[in-house]
This record gives sequence, structure tokens and C-alpha cells, in this order.
Amino acid sequence: MTAQFLIGCGAGFSGDRTDAPIPVVRELVRRGGPSAIFFETLGERTLALAQLRRLEDPGEGHEPLLEELLRPVLADCLAADIAVIGNFGAANPEGAARRIAGLCAAAGVPDVPIGVIEGDEVTALVQAGKLTPVGIDASLHDRPLICANAYLGAGPLMAALAQGARILVTGRVADPSLVVAPLAHHFGWDALDSERMATATLAGHLLECGSQVTGGYFADPGWKEVPDPQSIGFPIAEVTADGGLTIGKPAETGGLVSEATVKEQLLYEIHDPSSYLTPDVTLDMTGVTVRAEGPDRVAVFGARGRVRPERLKVTVSVDGGYIGEGEISYAGPNALSRARLALDVLAQRVPQHLRLRRDLIGYRSVFADEAAKEGTGFPESEDVRARIAVESDSAREAEAAVREVVALLCCGPAGGGGARTQVRRRVHTWSATAARADVDAGVRVRVAPARRWQEAPHD
Repeated sequence: MTAQFLIGCGAGFSGDRTDAPIPVVRELVRRGGPSAIFFETLGERTLALAQLRRLEDPGEGHEPLLEELLRPVLADCLAADIAVIGNFGAANPEGAARRIAGLCAAAGVPDVPIGVIEGDEVTALVQAGKLTPVGIDASLHDRPLICANAYLGAGPLMAALAQGARILVTGRVADPSLVVAPLAHHFGWDALDSERMATATLAGHLLECGSQVTGGYFADPGWKEVPDPQSIGFPIAEVTADGGLTIGKPAETGGLVSEATVKEQLLYEIHDPSSYLTPDVTLDMTGVTVRAEGPDRVAVFGARGRVRPERLKVTVSVDGGYIGEGEISYAGPNALSRARLALDVLAQRVPQHLRLRRDLIGYRSVFADEAAKEGTGFPESEDVRARIAVESDSAREAEAAVREVVALLCCGPAGGGGARTQVRRRVHTWSATAARADVDAGVRVRVAPARRWQEAPHD
């Protein structure tokens, strides 16, 4: 064990920049020493859509950009003994492992151990009535069930690393746990050591959204400047055996790491800073101090931990029917009035039993439905895009409703153009908790050489 471990983030969500891992890995290789790179690619909706893809094709259901993310960096990671960890398994961790095994074979390393964590899918607990709902719309209980996924902690990942996994594939785990596991494994930290788990979880929370801590989602010209955002570098954390934590980024990349960027990410998606609940620890951030230690280097310390919760979060995904969307543009003098007339026409043409939303994009559309926006004092625009959205359990009905937008090209106000429509399937989610013991009972950890994952399904 060495006194310092480096861990970098290669993705903060599904659809993130696929070239982002390259400078991270280059920096880890340059600096040497024990390190890991992790990929966080799951959200509630992302996972539900992955479940739908797997229903259509049993070989799918994992991160769609898996190969694009890993192919440029995998060989360098394996050569430098950089662990690769990701929840890119989504709804099909074994399928993801097979894709990665193919990349390993192409890179000439068919015997590298790949670990797969399964068991986050807990639909059976819903059917058995073993979940406790958390603040949901009761009507969602009546929708057809797609899947339910529990947020696993670092424990199973630590077990896989202990068995020699150098590439680790998971489905739904808590985002910070992707960082907790390699840190705890390297330093030999006890999973029940609340203080060490607090530091590791804080590191994971700061890294989990990728560039959000290095200047992404931060720039506001004239107020908060970000250098070279087109080449923003993703974060790397330095963690020491005694719990020291410093956030940085690869040299010669854009973006910045400052006290402000770290503080914004620190508070991101936090309900109660004194009790941030994760599967690994209850994190108290109220005593955290953020201190710049040089260009693009910020030290973070003062995390405190309490015993981990005995119940785990579960996201239940149900069929949401279909959403139809249609848009058409109006420009020039009196554009706003013509766009409003278009929405009035659509409101009369769309069947009344459908839930309808109307927006004037370019004129207060972010704030609320068009019908609720009078008298807010916004200036009139000369370039407006009228949009409607409808909900239906029938794809055919949604398609018929949004075709009315196309009809406006001849039947609507003057000067309409650029009409576009789409209909897509929707997923609704609700949150619940499950007893840790009920979830743990279904967790499965498997570690095997890459070539084995390309063979027949494992027992």
C-alpha cells in the first residue's frame, strides 16, 4: 500500500464527451503510482430506458457509448495497472462485460480479470410488497411495472477488487460508491469505518458529475469565466491514507478547479448537508472546508460520517405511455401574436381528453406553461417557436395529435416554418426504500478472465 491513490472520472452521465477519458488516463500514467478511473453513466431515466432496450434485444441494455468511451484508453489503463470501474452495465452488466472482453481481446489482453456485480435489479421486492414508497404520486402504482433497481454500495465492488478484478462492471450503485470501493480496497479501510467512508464518499460526490467540478455547468460570461471550455479537463482526486483529499485536473486541459467550482459541486443534489444518505455512510458536510492550494488544486477536508442507513434507496420505473411533441417557428413583425394564434388553433384541434402543454420557445418558455405566463413583463420577441406536448397511452393517438402542428404550414397563421414532430415512449419513476438485507441477498459478484466473458453465459 502506498500513501497516495489517484482516481479520475471518465464520464459524468450517459452521453458525456467520449474523448474526456483520454487526458485523464494520460495524466494518471504520467504521474504513476496506484490509480483508477471510473465512469458514471446512469440516471434513473437512463436505467429505465436501458431496461426497455434489453426487453427489445437481450444483448443490449448497457451503456450505448461503452466502446467509444473505453477503446481509446483501455490498453493504456491495463499497461499502467489503472483499474477501470463503471456502472456502464446499466440493465445488462454481463452484456457490457462481453463487449469489454471483446475490446480486451483486440488489445491483446484476453486474460485480464473482469468483475461483474449483479443484484441491483429488485423487481421481485416490488411484487412481494417489500418496498416502502417515499413521497410518490399514488397513481404511479397503477402503471405497468418495468423494473426496480436498488442503489448498491461499495461492498460488492470491494469484494470483486479483492478477487483480482482490474475492470469492474456494475449496474445501479450509488454514484460515490464507484470511488469508495477502489479507495477502501487500496488503503484497506473497513467498510464500517464511518470517518474513512465519509472522506471517500465526499471524494466520490465531488467527482461523480465529471466536469461539473472542473468548470462545467459553471460559466456565466462576465461573472464566472471558464478558460477553454471546449477542451475542459475532467477531475482527478488525490487521496491519502490518512484521509487527505485534493481535487485537480489533467495538465494542459481547459476548465478550472477553484474553491467556487468545488463548492458548487459540493452542494449539488444535496437535500440535508448534515445527513447525506448513501449506502456506505451517512455523510455530514457541515464542517467541510474548501481551500485552494495552487492553480487548479483545491484541498477539501472536514467530512464527518455516521453509521450507514439500514435501508437502501430503490427507483421503481413504470410505463409512462407516450409523449408527442411538435414545434413550428414564426419570425418577423407580430411573430409573437402569430405564434399564440397557432397555439390557440392547436388547443382546439387536439382531443380534449389529452393532457396538453403549450410553450412559446424564446418567450418565457422555461418558466411555465404558456397559459400561466401573462403579465410577467418579458419583452416581445421577433423570433418565436410554438411548441406543444401531449401525453397518451397510445402511440397512434400521440402521433395524430402532433400532426396538427404540420398542418399549420397551410392551415395556420402566416409565415410558419420549420415544423418538426416526434413521438417517443415515456418512463415514469417513483422512489422507495428496501431493507438492506433483502437487497444484499440477491447480490452476485463474479470475476473471470476476459476471454471467459466472451463464451457462453455464466452459471
